[in-house]
Amino acid sequence: MGSDLSMRSRAEITKKYAVAYAKAPRKLKSQILDQVSDVTGWSRDNARRRLNAKASGPAARKRKPGPRPGSSRYSYDSLKVLQKVWAVSGGQCGKHLAVAMPVLLDNLQAHGHLKLGEGRYSPEVRAELLAMSPATIDRRLAPTKARDPLRGKSTTRPGTMLRNSITVRKAGDEVEQEPGFFEADTVAHCGPTLKGEFARSVNLTDVHTGWVFTIAIRNNARVHMLAALDAAQRAIPYPIAGLSCDYAAENPMPAKGASPLARAVLAAGSAA
Repeated sequence: MGSDLSMRSRAEITKKYAVAYAKAPRKLKSQILDQVSDVTGWSRDNARRRLNAKASGPAARKRKPGPRPGSSRYSYDSLKVLQKVWAVSGGQCGKHLAVAMPVLLDNLQAHGHLKLGEGRYSPEVRAELLAMSPATIDRRLAPTKARDPLRGKSTTRPGTMLRNSITVRKAGDEVEQEPGFFEADTVAHCGPTLKGEFARSVNLTDVHTGWVFTIAIRNNARVHMLAALDAAQRAIPYPIAGLSCDYAAENPMPAKGASPLARAVLAAGSAA
């Protein structure tokens, strides 16, 4: 019989049974397949494939309640406020930002950085931000992170001056088994740019004990570096036996190839 039917007739038969086939239990599906195979002349595999295709087609699908495909349940205003909160948080990932969101919003409101009814911020936007999952936060911030990542600026680059002047420990060397050997570095608190005035800090970390000494300085002038080292000697409760500084090659002159901290250390050693 199936061979006498046109393709259009077979398609109509498939369409007629498709919805019932999709909703039927397994045993009934087998019976429907037998009927369609007998009428159309198709094999069971072919009939099954055509029924599934017709049942999942646009005519058989009903849109589920909720946002339309391609739309978002979150507004553009919430995205702009989310970008601001993310920047204030220091670029936290979605997992941390979702947990910290209530505290961040409360603090930003308390200090006047976010005001209800101003700058896209509203009770509705706040509710959206609090409802966002970590995955949603990361997904919505992905273009922002790619376009404008929050990164610090490095003020030093590797050089060779210190290696030629004093003994330098290498990564493969064994860690000292007694306190007093410190890794020293400076940190520029400049945000994403080195322009303008900003504070710096000198950090000394004991390799063996983990003791950390930190002091703020105005800039990289030698007088401030030496003052920071003097303060470290007074504050650390045991002698400083060794000091490993960062070093750089911003300047081709050997005397200026080291970082400001390293140059201050060398100057102090020469004066002594």
